[in-house]
This record gives sequence, structure tokens and C-alpha cells, in this order.
Amino acid sequence: MAEPRGAGPLIYSIAAHRGFADALVAGLVPRYAAPGFGLARLTLLVPSSRAARTLSEAFIRHAGANGTNGLLMPRMVMVGDLDLDEQLGAALDPLGTSDIPPACDPVRRWLTLDRLIAEERAAEGMDPLPGRVRLNLARDIARAIDRLLVEEKRPEDLLGDAVLDSLAGVAEHWKHSIRLFARVNARWQVELAERGEVDAATRRNLLFDRAARRWKDTPPQHPIVAAGVTSAAPALARLLRVIAELPDGAVVLPDLDLAMDDAAWDELGRAGLADQAGGTVFGTSDALTHPQYHLKLLLNRMGVNREEVRPWHRRGPTAADPARSRAISALFLPPEASRSWAKLEASDRRLSGVRLMTSPTLEVEAQAVAMLVREAIEQPERRVAVVTADRGLARRIVQHLARWNVVADDSAGRPLALTPAGRLFGLLAEIAARGPAADIVVATFGHPLVRSVDAETRQAWLTGLRAFDRELRGPALAPGLGPLGKAAAEAKQADWWAEAAALIAPLSDWPKQIALAEALTILADCAERLAGSAAWEREDGRALGSMIEELRGQSQALGTVVESADIAAILRDAMDAVAVRPGYGGHPRVSIYGLLEARMARADLIICAGLNEGSWPQPPAADPLLAPAVLRALGVPGAEFRIGLAAHDLAGALGAPEVVLSRALRDAAGPTLPSRFVLRVEALLGKDLLGEHREAAIPALLPHLDRARPRTEPYPRPAPDPGSDLRDVTIKVTALDRLLGDPYQFYAQAILGLKQMAPLAADPFSDPALRGTLVHAILDKWHRARRSDTGLAIGPFARDYFAAEQVHPLFRALWQPRLIAALERFEQWIEADAKEGRSVLASEISGEMTFDGVKVIGRADRIDRLADGTLGIVDYKTGRVPSKNQVEAGFALQLGLLGLIAEHGRFENARTGEVVTGEATDFEYWSFGKEDGGFGKRDRPIKKDRAKTGVLPEDFLPHHAEMLAEAIRNYIKGRTPFTARENPDYQGFNEYDQLMRLEEWLASVMAVGEAS
Repeated sequence: MAEPRGAGPLIYSIAAHRGFADALVAGLVPRYAAPGFGLARLTLLVPSSRAARTLSEAFIRHAGANGTNGLLMPRMVMVGDLDLDEQLGAALDPLGTSDIPPACDPVRRWLTLDRLIAEERAAEGMDPLPGRVRLNLARDIARAIDRLLVEEKRPEDLLGDAVLDSLAGVAEHWKHSIRLFARVNARWQVELAERGEVDAATRRNLLFDRAARRWKDTPPQHPIVAAGVTSAAPALARLLRVIAELPDGAVVLPDLDLAMDDAAWDELGRAGLADQAGGTVFGTSDALTHPQYHLKLLLNRMGVNREEVRPWHRRGPTAADPARSRAISALFLPPEASRSWAKLEASDRRLSGVRLMTSPTLEVEAQAVAMLVREAIEQPERRVAVVTADRGLARRIVQHLARWNVVADDSAGRPLALTPAGRLFGLLAEIAARGPAADIVVATFGHPLVRSVDAETRQAWLTGLRAFDRELRGPALAPGLGPLGKAAAEAKQADWWAEAAALIAPLSDWPKQIALAEALTILADCAERLAGSAAWEREDGRALGSMIEELRGQSQALGTVVESADIAAILRDAMDAVAVRPGYGGHPRVSIYGLLEARMARADLIICAGLNEGSWPQPPAADPLLAPAVLRALGVPGAEFRIGLAAHDLAGALGAPEVVLSRALRDAAGPTLPSRFVLRVEALLGKDLLGEHREAAIPALLPHLDRARPRTEPYPRPAPDPGSDLRDVTIKVTALDRLLGDPYQFYAQAILGLKQMAPLAADPFSDPALRGTLVHAILDKWHRARRSDTGLAIGPFARDYFAAEQVHPLFRALWQPRLIAALERFEQWIEADAKEGRSVLASEISGEMTFDGVKVIGRADRIDRLADGTLGIVDYKTGRVPSKNQVEAGFALQLGLLGLIAEHGRFENARTGEVVTGEATDFEYWSFGKEDGGFGKRDRPIKKDRAKTGVLPEDFLPHHAEMLAEAIRNYIKGRTPFTARENPDYQGFNEYDQLMRLEEWLASVMAVGEAS
């Protein structure tokens, strides 16, 4: 900055290896730190608030290194591109802006566009869009409006000849989208004019033009420097040109490649300059993805030649080897210019201080990056920055650093929807949208913020919730608070549920459509009743409160109405757009940045993590409204422009003294593709240099990070042998199959008393137990009701039962017709049997007997009195019916054991005192399988009537008695071990496979079996 000023604009470029922020400060302080106010007279135009913070830190570091006791900072004005989610600072507002209209509220614009979309579609006779889809479309239209306004395109430009000509070759959906966008945009501009407002992007352009005119006519008395501003918006480019020509002004660009030859510079494309007057300013061959393209576009719009840009000769404390800049320049050469790589010497290709690290998985990469950070901060004053576009990877790195008590905050923040306050609000919105489903209700009541103000209150609350949760395990209940209240009563938590239900009662029974403001009020009140002040105390709660108030106020003023079913998705989209950044308090020498936050940041070691395609660079999102051909005709850069910005971010990071480029071979979705930037680095280095640039130490150390576990012997096949006192247990008729087929399962269930916990809100359609419970209950109640009403039909009775039990609607739709069809066939069989002297004696009746000194219990689905006075045992099956071979092998013994109980014990109904005993001679399965074109089927496991297979009737009960005696002799009274999967032909239950560690020993057992 000490150079004499020439006649032209004063524009500098700070090379990547110098470190932008520190190098900038190193040059500004000697020139402007005059006695008195000094630096305070300087105004810096910077791209973002994050850049202002980075420069502030650089000023503080410079002052500390030079022993400065006090420091007055320069004034900083944020002038970033709105499309990059950066805001214009308020410092330009006082510049005589009385004739510049105020900017409209962005939320009001979003909701107004939502209304205009609905009206335009209705005017064209189109079906209305769902609320969430319409609001997302309004968000897209708002972005497109800003995109055009930043480029100073007016609504009427969409009707220009160039745009109309470009529409000839685009698909019909593009034409419809452009037509809708044009009509909505035109109506929006009319509404803005009526209110005397303008879009924020328009106001920004007007402020820039006002400042440019004023500073050009009357240069300010204080110095003005634009530092790090790379946005190529036309209005900003004009302002930068004026600043560069001020007597005490300058523009400082980050890493403009002054060493690139003219041929390569020309190969970047037109970059805003048409070949002829009125021609296209963006060609189809423009290298939009090149890191220098946006800088060339900026220079062209400023009317500045690259030769007029001067190199900045100051350097910061974290400057790297200057040779690195030559290699970085070569790295990103456009295609034709890249041919020069073949002629480069090894010294010009070598990226000294840059290492490449490849990890097998995303989790391993996070751990490796954390180790690199941990290693670096062992050196005093050494600063480390991790830069990644993958927020999930950033969160993993933060968690791994916490192992060493290193607190590293992700400066990019987290989406509000993923914070505790956001999750609670989202869960409440899910209840409002879906109804009080069991899984959402339990997740809401168990949220860490609920009843968290007082520890004792929360403990009591969670005690009731756990009992309630346990009762809900199993098939999903019908919607509504009624079934949940019934479950709470079963869990003996009626008082707890009365309090809990009152908290979420306002969320149930919403109308099909609801005012958005009313919905937000109800949800906010529910959140406060559940969590108290904890819902709003922290930074996420404050961000949530601000979002709610802003959205509620504007939606109430506009009368926005949404579908209740969409409220959760709408609010989730809104919260995803809000980033919650942590407060101060992390490690002073460790920073984790997103790509936007990392610009201008500097450190001794920069780790660029997540360098995979789709992450860095992220795929450019195609504009859903404006076709690429239309954008070119308008003179607006395409979506690929963002890839060039990501490349420039990487080029800037590569200028640090030490750099690690990290990626993982797999992420949560599967194999990954390396970033195109990593591939270019590897190609530039070549095989001869690639090896020396590989990071080897950390990957080699990773396997030794955790304490090595001693090698364990292969897990043997479980064969527990409990003592005689533990073996003395009751045998259920449904458990004898397990005891003989897989003794370990019987051991786990009957001796250890372990039961599988069903998932919460399980799928009701794939669970035979649910169907069985319903069918058994219907048949039992129907049989009892027929004693007083012999003409009662089962079909209407079953339908009424389904309705009264509030069975899940989808289950009723899919299974109720099939079940009722089978039940009606059962009714026909019962009536036909009655004519032959067979009658229903009892249903759902429990029985027990003592056999060889062991108690055997069971429940019969139905017992009939046959014409000859003997008993018939009927078992209802909603699932698969056991085959006769299974009965003979001892893997389906329930029917026979029930017959033995009738003969040697007794069945008794505890409610009525009814007792049933006698000889059982007939055994049947009544199933809901399909036969003869209808539902309902009868099977017998015995060889009777025309059956050609099965156990003979006279041998049926003796066969079961023999099986029972064998089981008692070996397992209950004997000492035979309960060996896991003893009989490989047994195809019973498998809920204890994990307990028996099946996969650890099954292969070895099978191998031994095959060898023998």
C-alpha cells in the first residue's frame, strides 16, 4: 500500500500462499495506523459478517505480535451477495437514502408469493398444490427473483426477443414454469410498488449506486478499502470500480491468478463480455466451474484488465512457500491449458506441505481428522482449521475431539430442526399433522427439555413415561388419544396420562385447514407447557422463538392458511433454513468451518475434509423455474457457477503452510466418488510424487488409538446346565416345541424369564400376533353371545368389534374383509356340525395338569362336545398351519397336549367356574388360509376319514405323552444341557438368536457337521 498511486484504479491481489486476512492487516496497519484515531478512520468493505470477524481476529493477532496495548478497529461494512446468504451492513444506509424505498420483509414476501401462486394456478384452471409444495415453490420463486435482481434484470426482460427465441427449444414444463414465474413476479412487483417497498436485492443495488455516485462526485475524507469482495453483481462491481479510483481507496481481491498466461485466461470464456454489441455475455463453453471465472467476471464488469491488478507484497505469519502458488495455478488450469502439465518440472508440480489422506469410511475419516487436530495443537500457538461442506462429518469430528476434552464449535452451525428446541417443536408439529401416534407421543414426552427445569419433577415424569412406553410396545394403535389412554390405564398410569394428555390435547382434532398463525400459537403454547422456559433459554430456543414470532406475525397479517397434514413438513423446511451457531467458549486454536465461513480464514494447518463429489463440490442445484438457455439469454450465470466458487475456496485453503486433503471411500449411503479437485491434485502430482504426499502416520496410528482387546477364543455353542432347582418350572403347551427343537430358547424364556420387547408402534400388517389376538377375541365373544342369541351372525358382530376396538385404519382396510370372510365360513361349519350333533362347549378356556410331577398349563381356543360324547379340540390359526410331519417330529405339540390336559387334568373358566374334562378324540386347525376360492380352511393332524397321512387317532395322545415324558425326563428332572439349535430341522421362533450369539458359532458347527 506504500506504492505511489497511478492514474488508473488501484486493485491488488493477495496470493493464496500469503494468507489473505493476515497479509491484508500487515499491509493496512503501517499505512493507516496514524497517531490518534488511526485505523478507526478506515472503512473496510468486506463480504460477510464472518469475514469481518476473521479480519478482527487478524488485527488482534497483529497487535499482539507487535506489542500494541490498545487498538481501535476499522469500520467494517458487509456487502456480500444476497444469494450467498450474506447481508448488507447498515453502514451504507445513512448515505442520503430518503428517496430509496425500504426493503420488504422476506417472510412477508415468501407468504405473499405463496398466495399469488395459488391464485395464478386457479386462474389457469389447474389443480391446487399441497401447502408444502406451494410454499417450497414460493421459496424457489423468491430465490429466482433475487437472482435476477442481483443481475439487474427486470420482469419485462423475460419478454425480450432473446428469451423468447431461447424458449423454442425447451421442454413444455420449462415454458409453463417460466410463464408462472413471470406472472407471479409481475404481480409481486405491482404489490411492492403499492406498498412503497422494494426487494432487498433492489434496495442493495440502489444503495450501491447511491454510494458510487456520491463517492465519485464527492470523494470521502476517510480511506475506503474493499477487501475480499468477489461478488460480481453489476451494481457492486460499479461501486468497487469507484472505490478503486478514489484518492484514498483500493480494492483487494483474494487470490486472483496473475501468473496464468493469457491463453489460459482467454480460455475461461466470455465472462460477462459479449463478442459484439447485444450478443450473449455467457457462452456455452464458458468455464463456469473454474476458480478464477468469477474473478474474471468481476474484473470485466468493473472494466478492469487483469494487467492492471497489482500483487500485494505483504505476508502474514501463516504464509506458505511461494512456490505453492505456482502449483495451485497449474492445478486449476482449464482443459486446453492443462496440456502444459506434461512439460512441468517436478518442482513446479510439487505441492510441498500438502498431504492427501484417504479413509475407508466416514467414521474413520472423522476420527483421523480429530487425531490430526489433536496432534497439531500439541505445539504452542499452532492454529488448526477444519473445513468441510459435510455437516454430518463436522459433527462427528466435534464428537471425537471431545474424547480429549477439546471443545470445537462448528461455526457453520446446525439447522434449527436438529437442535433440541427445534426437535421438540418438530415433534409437536408431527402430532398435529399425524395425530397422536404412539411413537411420536413417546418421543415427545421423553425429549430432554420436557420437565427439565426441576430434576425431581423430570424423574417422576420419566417413571410414568417408561411404564407407558412398555405398555405401548407392539402393534401400532389406532389414531387418537383414546387408545393411548386405554394403554396408560393398563400400565397403571392413569393419573400420569391425565396430566400428559392435557398437554397435547390442543394438538388433536385439528381441522383439515388451519391458519398458520393459529397453528404456530398452539404449538408454541404446547412447547412451553411441556418444557417451560427451557424451550427458549439457549441459542436454539432463541432462534426458534424469533422464527415463530416472525412467521406468525406475517402469516397473521396475510391470512395464510395451510393444510394441517402439512404443518410438520412446512415447519421442518422453515427450520432447516435457520442455522443455529454456537456461542463462544470453544478451543481458541481450533476452528471448524463450512465453505462459506472458511473464506478469508487462516491457520497453520488447514484440513479440507469430505472431499467427495456431492460434498465438495456440491452438485449444482438446477433452477426449477428458469431453463439454462433462458439464463444465458438473460445474461445470468448458470448453476455451475457455484462449483467455481467451491474450487476457489479450495485454492484459498491450499495456500496454508500445511494442508491435508481428506476423503472417505464410503459414507452412510455407500461407496463414494473422489472430488474432481482431488483427482486433479493426484493427476498433477503424478505417480512419481503422489507417494510422498500421502498422509501415512495417522492412518497407521488409528488402529492403536483404543486399548487393544485381548484375542478371545471362538464363542462355543451355548449349552447351559442350570441346577435342578432352577429346572423345576411349569411347561406351557406352546413351549414344549421349543424345548425339544431348540432347548436354549426354552431355557431363556422359562428359566431366565426373558421376553422379547416388541418395537414401539410396530407394523400391524406383518404381525400374526395382532391378527391372532383380534380373531380369538372376536370368536370368544361371539360364542358367549350366541348362548343367549343363537341367531347372532358373526359378520356384523366382527365389524362392530373392529370399530369398537379402534383398530388401525390401514389394518382394517387390508385385513378386515379377509378375516370376516373366513369367520363367516367358520360360522357355516359350526352350524353344519351342529346338525350332526357337535356343539361348542367352551372357548378361550385355561387348563392344567400334573404330568410326571411337572405342572403343564395351556389355553384351548375352543373345545367342542362331539356327537359320541367325546371332546374335539380346535386351534385357530391366523398364520401358517403346522404340517403333519412337524406334529410327528414333535415340533407342533400344542393340540395333543391340550387333549392330555382334558383327559388327565381339567379346563376351568375362571369367570364362570365352568369345568371341562373328558376324552379328546378329534383335533383340528381352523385357519384363515385360502381354499376353494374362499378364505377359511380346516386341517387335521391325525389320520382320520379320507386322510392318507398323519398320526393314527389312537396313537395321537400316546405320541404326545411320550414326547412330554421325554422332555421332562431329560430337561426338567434330568441334567441334559439346554443346547442351542439342537435340532436343525426345528423351524420355530428366533427371537433369542442374538442372546445365544448364533452368528458367532453357527458357521463352525455347520462346518464340523459337513466334515463329519
